[in-house]
Order: sequence, then structure tokens, then C-alpha cells
Amino acid sequence: MSRRDQIRMTPDELTVYLDEQKVINVATIGPNGRPHLAPLWYYPHGSGIATWTYGSSQKAKNLERDPRATVLIEDGDTYDKLRGISIEADVEVVTDTLMVTQMGITLTQRYAGAKPGEPVPDELAGFIAKQAAKRIGLIFTPTKIVSWDHSKLSGTY
Repeated sequence: MSRRDQIRMTPDELTVYLDEQKVINVATIGPNGRPHLAPLWYYPHGSGIATWTYGSSQKAKNLERDPRATVLIEDGDTYDKLRGISIEADVEVVTDTLMVTQMGITLTQRYAGAKPGEPVPDELAGFIAKQAAKRIGLIFTPTKIVSWDHSKLSGTY
């Protein structure tokens, strides 16, 4: 078995990893043809991930022009602990304010430690709805996933 095969995460490991992590780095293609890289909070969504961003942001403009992105999620502070996922994805840009509001609620619940579907206080729901009017939702559907978990090498390289 190749080293590449040894460190690849299983589907279950990918699911757990996506649930554990908090920040994605999203690469889009800017108007000058160069990559534009930006960190975002996210939540697992179907076979991919979802988030929101300001509709006037550079990444939003880039995705309206070319709805493809590469997403990196990684952690580990020494070689033997490096783990990560690189996702090439088609991106759906969501502009429906009610859907964007729900996406904002899902993000807020995740980062506040609430369970999906728990009641949202009216004041918070109102705040998120106001934010949603300025934002778009982004749904990343993977076309290719590459993963690595160097801890599977048990200290041998």
C-alpha cells in the first residue's frame, strides 16, 4: 500500500473531521486570474459544506463569475500530526433571503454550541435576518476530495 493510501481518511473519518474543525480557507479565482484566499466559518451540509458571506465581498464576486472553488481545512502543529482535507467544489450561490437567514442561523448555532434545530431566540433570529439581507449563502458540492492524516503513519515516514 502506498503512503498516500495509508494516510487517506475514510468516509467516516472525513465526516468526523468536518464536524470537529471550525474554519475553512476558500480559494476562488480573482478578476486578474490569480487565486483569492479567504477564511470562513462553515457547517457540514450534505456531502459538502455551506457558509455565508457578504454579497459585496471579493469571494462573492469571484464565485458569481466562476462558481468553482478549492477549500482547505487543516490542522496539526508537527508533521506526525498533520491532518487535512482539500475539496475541489462546485459552488451554489444562494440569494434567497429566507434561505440565507436559515444558513446564518445554522452557522450561529454551530459556533455557539447549540444543536441544529434548537429554538432560536426571537432577538437573535431578527439580528440574523438583518444580516442575511446583506449576505449570500454558499453551498460547496465536492467534485474531488483529497485527505491526509499523518497520525496513521505511527511515527514512521
